[in-house]
Amino acid sequence: MRKQPLVVIVDDDVSVRESLANLLRQLGYAEKTFESAEELMASDAALNASCLILDIGLPGMSGPELQRELMRRGYSIPTILITGRTAPDLLEEGVIACLFKPFSDQELESALDAALREKG
Repeated sequence: MRKQPLVVIVDDDVSVRESLANLLRQLGYAEKTFESAEELMASDAALNASCLILDIGLPGMSGPELQRELMRRGYSIPTILITGRTAPDLLEEGVIACLFKPFSDQELESALDAALREKG
């Protein structure tokens, strides 16, 4: 049996985490959710992640800061940023897409496809 790609979600909004987790399961992905960047960093989930979905506006360490810290530590994980506000001026190395809430299932699925192609 083929192993499902693991998508890690970090968002401080429980309803967003739950709805993304449900959608990912429907799309055939394994998922793991975290409320904060610090919670993810305290786990070993980044070791097995095929893709990250990070909220830009996390309290504490922001999504982009988390992505940069993971890269600094040697993790090269394709990343999808999500935001209810404005996007960062540039998409940094490893960032595949920035989706604006509310985004469609199709937008997310396209971004995931691109991220997993990047992961190879």
